[in-house]
Amino acid sequence: MRRRALAAGLLVLLACAPGCGLKSGSPLVGDVRPGSLGKGLPLKGASLTVTSKSFSEQIILGSMIGLVFKAAGAEVLDRTNIQGSIGAREAIKSGDADAMYEYTGTAWITYLGNAEPIADPAEQWRAVRDADRPGGITWLRPSTLDNTYALAISPEKNRPYGLRTLSDVAALSRKDPKAVTLCVENEFASRDDGLPGMAKAYGMDLPSSNIRKMDTGIIYTQIAKPGSCLLGEVYTTDGRIASLGLEVMEDDKHFFPNYDAAPVVNSKALERWPAIRGLLDPLSAKLTTDVGRELNAKVDVKGEDPHEVAKEWLVKEGFITEG
Repeated sequence: MRRRALAAGLLVLLACAPGCGLKSGSPLVGDVRPGSLGKGLPLKGASLTVTSKSFSEQIILGSMIGLVFKAAGAEVLDRTNIQGSIGAREAIKSGDADAMYEYTGTAWITYLGNAEPIADPAEQWRAVRDADRPGGITWLRPSTLDNTYALAISPEKNRPYGLRTLSDVAALSRKDPKAVTLCVENEFASRDDGLPGMAKAYGMDLPSSNIRKMDTGIIYTQIAKPGSCLLGEVYTTDGRIASLGLEVMEDDKHFFPNYDAAPVVNSKALERWPAIRGLLDPLSAKLTTDVGRELNAKVDVKGEDPHEVAKEWLVKEGFITEG
C-alpha cells in the first residue's frame, strides 16, 4: 500500500513542471462544533488546507485533522486523496497544504534515504522530526497507530501450532520446513526490508516452493481459506484483519520499521497558528493500531465513506460535536 503510493507519487512528480502544486480541492463538508477540542475557537480567522495520500486510512486521518480545524473555527480546504506519497509531502513542504498525517518509517527510509530503521518508536520519531525541521516541516506528537508489515494466520490454521511470534514461525520452519507456506506480494518477496530480510533476521530457511506471490487483496482471503497458505503478509492496521478474525504474529525481534502515524505541519502555518499543536496532540494520543483497524474496516469492508467514519469517531470520542 505505502510502496504503491510512493511509486505513483514519483510518476506524478516527474510529470509536473517545477512549482507544480495541488490544483484541486473543495471546502470541507460537515457542520461541526467544538467538543473537548476547539473551545474558544482558537483557529477563528484561519484558512487552512489539509491533505492526505490516496488510501482509506490516510483519507480518514486527513479528514480528522480537517474536522478538528473546522470545529476550532478555521475555514478548511479539503485536498485529501492525493495520488502518491511524494505529492502530499511536497504540498506540506511548499505550503500548498498545511497539515496531514505521515508515517515515521516512510519519512526515515523513503524520503530521507536511510537504509536502517530505528527500532525504538520514540527515537524514530525524534530522528525524522529533527531531520525535517530545516526543510520547513514540523512533526507533532506521534500516535501509536503503526501501519507496518506483519504475518497473520487464521485461528483454525493456528490451532495445531499455537504461533504467537515470528520467532515461533521461524522455529516451526526449522522443525517442519513444509509446514510454513507464505502468501506475499511480489515486492515484499524481494525487498531487504521484506521477506528476505525477515527470514535472515529470524533464521527462517524457506524453500521457494513455500512462497506464493499474489496481489495484496487476495492475500487476506487466502490466509482465511482452508488449504491455502499457512500465513500471509499483511499491514497491521488493515481492517480485514479484524473482519476475518486473523491473528497477527508479534515481531518480537523488531525487524520491521515503525510506521507510526504523526501529524506533519507546514512550519510557517504552525508559527502563525500555534493552537494547531494543542488540537492535534490529544487526537494522536487516542489513535492506536486497533483504532486504525476498526476505522479502516468500516471503509474497506463495510463500504462506508471515510469522511463520515472520521466524523463519527471524533464525535464518539467527544473531540467535536455535531453542528
